[in-house]
Amino acid sequence: MLLDPAPAAVTAPPAGRARRRTPTRQELALVAITLVWGATFLTVQHGLAWSGPVAFVAMRFGVAALALAAISARVLRGLTRRELAVGSVVGVTLVLGYGLQSVGLQSIPSTTSAFLTALYVPAVPLLQWAVLRRRPGAGAWAGIALAFVGVLLLTGADLGGLRLGPGEVATLVGALAVAAEIVLIGRFAGTVDARRVAVVQLASCALLAAAAWPFTGEGLPRPSWQLVAVVVGLGVATAVIQVTMNWAQRAVSPTRATVIYAGEPVWAAVFGRVAGERLAGTSWLGAALVLAAVLVSELGPRRRDPGPGPGPGPGPGPGPGPGR
Repeated sequence: MLLDPAPAAVTAPPAGRARRRTPTRQELALVAITLVWGATFLTVQHGLAWSGPVAFVAMRFGVAALALAAISARVLRGLTRRELAVGSVVGVTLVLGYGLQSVGLQSIPSTTSAFLTALYVPAVPLLQWAVLRRRPGAGAWAGIALAFVGVLLLTGADLGGLRLGPGEVATLVGALAVAAEIVLIGRFAGTVDARRVAVVQLASCALLAAAAWPFTGEGLPRPSWQLVAVVVGLGVATAVIQVTMNWAQRAVSPTRATVIYAGEPVWAAVFGRVAGERLAGTSWLGAALVLAAVLVSELGPRRRDPGPGPGPGPGPGPGPGPGR
C-alpha cells in the first residue's frame, strides 16, 4: 500500500432529491486499478519463472521508484528528514509484504494468494489493539472470525489442526506485514507529504531487497524479454496507480473505496480461472468467507470515535497491498 491523502468529505444530496446511482469518474478509475491489481498476482507468478522472489521485488520496485520520482520531481525538492524516516520505516514493511507474497506464489495458486493477502484488512484492528491500544469493535471481531474459518477452508485445512504449507505461511505473514504498514501510515499520514513519502517507500523497498539478495542464495535472473516486460510493466503500473489513487480518493469516501477494493481478490480469481487454476468447492467457500471478512471488518459497526486528541488517529482504509 502506498501513502494516500485523506479523501475529502462527501457532500450529502439535498433533501427530496434522489441519490445519483451512476458511478463517478473517480469510482470507475478505482474499479479499473482494482482490476489491474487482481491481474498482478498471476503476472508476478509468471515473472518468477525467470527470477527469484527477492531479486524480482528489487527490480520491480526500483522501476516503480524511478517512474514515480520522474513525475514527482518538483515536489521531491521539499523532502524532509521526517518524510525520509517515515518512508524508510514503511518501506521495511513493504519489502516484507511483497517479498513474502512472491515467495508464496512460487508454490500456491495466484487465486489462493490473493484471498490470503486480503486478510490484511481484518488483521489491522488486531495490530492497532496491540500497538496503539485501540480495542477492536464488533465488526472487526466478526471479520476476524470469518477470516479464520475462511483460511481453514481456503487452504484445505480441517478443524483438527491448521496445517499450512510454506507458501501459505509466507503469504499470511506477508499479509501481517501489510497490516503493519497500514497501521504505520495511519500514525504518520497527517504529518507528511503523500507523494514524497511514496517515492521513499518504493525506493527503500527496492534498496532493501537488493541488499538482502546476496544473502538469500538466489541466482541471477535468467535473461528474458518476458521478465523485462513484466518488471517494467508492473513498476510503471505501480507509479500510475499511485497517482490515480491520489486523484480519485479525494472524491470517494473510505466506505465506498473499501467496497471497490474488495473486488481485488475476485478479479485475481477470474484471471486465475482463465489461466487454468482450479480450486476445490470448499476452497471457493473459504474465499467467499475471506471476502466477507474484508467487507465486515471495514463496513461493520464501529466503536464510537473518542474525538480528536493526542496520539494517532484512525488509520486509512485499505489501499494497494502486496498484490498491487
